[in-house]
Amino acid sequence: MSGDDETQEQTIAEDLVVTKYKMGAEIANQALKKVAEAAAAGVSVLSLCQKGDEFIAAETGKIFKREKDMKKGIAFPTCVSVNNCVCHFSPLKSDPDVILKDGDLVKIDLGVHVDGFISNVAHSFVVGATKENPVTGRKADVIKAAHLCAEAALRLVKPGNQNTQVTEAWNKIAKSFKCSPIEGMLSHQLKQHLIDGEKTIIQNPTDQQRKDHEKAEFEVHEVYAVDVLISTGEGKAKDGGQRTTVYKRDPNKVYGLKMKTSRTFFSEMERRFDTMPFTLRAFEDEGKARLGVVECAKHELLQPFAVLHEKEGEFVAQFKFTVLLMANGPLRITNSLFEPELYKSEHDVEDPELKALLQSSASRKTQKKKKKKASKTVENATGQAMETEDAE
Repeated sequence: MSGDDETQEQTIAEDLVVTKYKMGAEIANQALKKVAEAAAAGVSVLSLCQKGDEFIAAETGKIFKREKDMKKGIAFPTCVSVNNCVCHFSPLKSDPDVILKDGDLVKIDLGVHVDGFISNVAHSFVVGATKENPVTGRKADVIKAAHLCAEAALRLVKPGNQNTQVTEAWNKIAKSFKCSPIEGMLSHQLKQHLIDGEKTIIQNPTDQQRKDHEKAEFEVHEVYAVDVLISTGEGKAKDGGQRTTVYKRDPNKVYGLKMKTSRTFFSEMERRFDTMPFTLRAFEDEGKARLGVVECAKHELLQPFAVLHEKEGEFVAQFKFTVLLMANGPLRITNSLFEPELYKSEHDVEDPELKALLQSSASRKTQKKKKKKASKTVENATGQAMETEDAE
């Protein structure tokens, strides 16, 4: 980490930390909207990934300008994974490009951080879907299932509940749409500079994973990136051999790199991204980055985010949101752009308990008292007026 492990961990108990999360979330939400609006038939996936990353870099460059040492920017590079591609597809300029077609099921996944406080978001939709021509069949089933899983999680990820409750709800919801959650995928607790905190929620665990997975209780002032990935198939994601382009530094690993190219690449990566995931596309000389990453990955200085695929012909949908477990209830700060009228599935959740859960309100008790004081503190610290507190 950034050498300040001795300092006390900052949490959302502090107004300024909440503000940093919200500022990052605002940029993540806008970036998602921009990429989704541009994702039409005939558009290249590479151009969409570039659009998302450029927007995040530009917008994070405009905030906290007085804080010269503060790190901010991309917390997860824009990935656009289509149809049976599960996740982490963010091609390089030198890779073969993918061009979107009408009817493609597209997943956009990205993240933003402000001072190491991370806001992640992901959204799924079908290219060309309209109210007049809604999506039906398996694509509608899987998108609706994933959306309802995210909605259930928003109501279950709260202090006092267990991670296993979320896992069970996801399995039941997916099953009611004849779909499967992608096996073994994890949603992580977020901490400052840490995208994969120790508490996790697992999807559709194998018997072995169920035994090994740590049971955990959600606690107040924790933050989670809740990541739902549902498939029309069996839910088994495999590395299809496509080039990995997204990596992140493993701060616990040390190794003396032998090649000059690797050392140059590694020091630029540490300076620019620290422990955040990044894409090789972010390096000016893509060829040198592709060369430099090999030795770093081989000696586990970097962890790869492999491009995963479900079987050909299946469809995978993803929704991800970031939630702050505030004292007065969970606050979702990143939102999907889901439009229910575009997806018509013949299936629905039949389980009475889950139905009641999904129909229950997810809004929070409002706390007005401390707001004015808090906004003032924040304004002094950030040098700019705060967005309205209730921007949920």
